[in-house]
Amino acid sequence: MEVRNSRILTLLEEKTGTFGDRIALGMKGPYGWKEFTYRGIGLLARKVARYLIEDLGIKKGECLAILSESKPEYGACLFASVLTGTVTVPLDIKLSKYELQSILSDCLPSIMLVSQEYLNTALELQKVIPSIKHILMIDEHANNDSIVNIYNLPDKFDATWRQRSSKSTALIIYTSGTTGAPKGVEISFRNINAQLEDLSEAVAAILPKGEKINILSILPMNHLFEMTVGFCTFLNFGHSVYYTYSLKPKDITGIMKEKKIQFMIVVPAFLKLLKAGMEKEINAASPFIKWLFRLMYHVAKFVPSYGIKKILFKQIHDSLGGEFIGCISGGAPLDLEVADFFERIGIKVYQGYGLSETSPVVSVNIDRRNNLASVGHPLRHFEAKVDSSNGELLLRGPSVMKGYHNQPELTSEVIDSDGWLHTGDIAHIDRYGHLFITGRIKNMIVLSGGKKVFPEEVEAVLEKSHYLSEVCVLGTSRSFGSKDGTEEVTAVVVPKAELYNSYSEQDIDRMIKLDIKTLSDQLAHYKRPTNVVISKEALPKTTTIKVKRKEVKELLKL
Repeated sequence: MEVRNSRILTLLEEKTGTFGDRIALGMKGPYGWKEFTYRGIGLLARKVARYLIEDLGIKKGECLAILSESKPEYGACLFASVLTGTVTVPLDIKLSKYELQSILSDCLPSIMLVSQEYLNTALELQKVIPSIKHILMIDEHANNDSIVNIYNLPDKFDATWRQRSSKSTALIIYTSGTTGAPKGVEISFRNINAQLEDLSEAVAAILPKGEKINILSILPMNHLFEMTVGFCTFLNFGHSVYYTYSLKPKDITGIMKEKKIQFMIVVPAFLKLLKAGMEKEINAASPFIKWLFRLMYHVAKFVPSYGIKKILFKQIHDSLGGEFIGCISGGAPLDLEVADFFERIGIKVYQGYGLSETSPVVSVNIDRRNNLASVGHPLRHFEAKVDSSNGELLLRGPSVMKGYHNQPELTSEVIDSDGWLHTGDIAHIDRYGHLFITGRIKNMIVLSGGKKVFPEEVEAVLEKSHYLSEVCVLGTSRSFGSKDGTEEVTAVVVPKAELYNSYSEQDIDRMIKLDIKTLSDQLAHYKRPTNVVISKEALPKTTTIKVKRKEVKELLKL
């Protein structure tokens, strides 16, 4: 018998009954806390789905786009889409109208669910995308009476919910929409089911068994990492997920204290910012406090117990609510110095690895705590191997995407005839089967002598500088001399803002270049940057705070 989309429907049907009045999703807004119980999310999802099916006549297989910041209603809309039988297209709110237009022209949704914040954008898009027949608002306190609001729908909760096969597309996740054809990753119900099984095993090994955990969500719901782990997996366990309308450290720590947050899903850049904030407070303390922290930090290196570490650094833990256990970090490589900092003060950091094309999680380091550089053993349903010719990681299993929407040629370029996904990541697998990701093939810099340099390796060294807030290493073409047209290693760096309060730009330029030269002694000669570009402006980033290397390269050409 074929497995259908029952896992997601079970998550809605059974969990909303099992956990009933337990808080599922919550968010603090201008009107105070809005919290949905499991039963409440289920009722809202059914009400929306019934309206889509019976009142609007939405057909199975049509696309439903969501344009909204993360909030509890987003989850109800996602479940409603599954019940209705539509393909959900979560949109990145950071994209421009023209980028969104490119994406919507590719997937042609018949309906958009939007928050008040992005209603005007949705209405403008509707004018240029004829397929969009309906727009629904998802905010309770909306100020537009001409648009149907999900809160004002009739209290009717029953319809014939639409089952689909496991091979059917559940989600289309767009990873690009700026130039040419946008790249939409099609995720099937089979992909999601495999992820839920594997991630349930991983999370069970991390979190206390049988306890309700409070989770803080800071990543956008259009990001598959957040949707799969931070939403579906944690709800599957009956945990409570809270959203924040602001990423300001003060607002985040405020929620952590109020809701006694115990776990988070984060990107490495967030941990780096959190560490910098903590160090800033320590450096502003009295000489005795600074000395005491350094002493405890040194001692903690030899303390295996996280409980004892929490006692040693009680003030830090209290500032985070006192209950915080740790986090899963993914979306980009984790700075080992940052990881070691949190481990030493008693906060567990589980480095994960994945990509949208694998739905997205491939591994989480839950069993190699003594080696923070590893991203762990591949999850149970994955096969993994390294291509001996170029070091590329290849993956195969039920979590590998169906393909790229409307782009069969591009799909065949990354998934070979034997079903192996060519990740584009350089990796090695140790004798215990644990993965180590060392770079990206497309980022690789090939020097005139044939030597290969991976920017990530150079960045890891330069990021140790106390003068820099951001580092991006890339290959640029020489336009002079005997090596005209060949690549050289270029470092684009952003100084810490406070430096400009104490030094002139000329002094900052001199200090940074000298520091980079000193740090580069840790690298082989050919890996050292031959060109350093200092920018006062922050580097362009994605919604998950990863530097857009391609855009940085374009800026250098101006």
